[in-house]
Amino acid sequence: SVSRAIKPFAEPGRPPDWFSQKHCASQYSELLETTETPKRKRGEKGEVVETVEDVIVRKLTAERVEELKKMIKETQEKYRQLKKDAELIQAGHMDSRLEELCNEIMMWVI
Repeated sequence: SVSRAIKPFAEPGRPPDWFSQKHCASQYSELLETTETPKRKRGEKGEVVETVEDVIVRKLTAERVEELKKMIKETQEKYRQLKKDAELIQAGHMDSRLEELCNEIMMWVI
């Protein structure tokens, strides 16, 4: 059921069997094997003990946050460049490259 639920969020280019139950199970097993088991502490009753699952969630969340920060930074840089190009076009400084820029834009759209 997890494999079906996350399929719409797939990155482009994933193989068709990427979200099969077997592949998801093997990825989860690999995560469990490569994650250090937290050491249990002696403590008072009611103390929350971190589980392997908690460690995995924290690790994957941190990785995803870094990926998203990188994507935001790249998008901001692209926006700045496009804004600069638009200003140069409006000022008439890019007339010699208009056809080339138009072709680039058409490639992005497709």
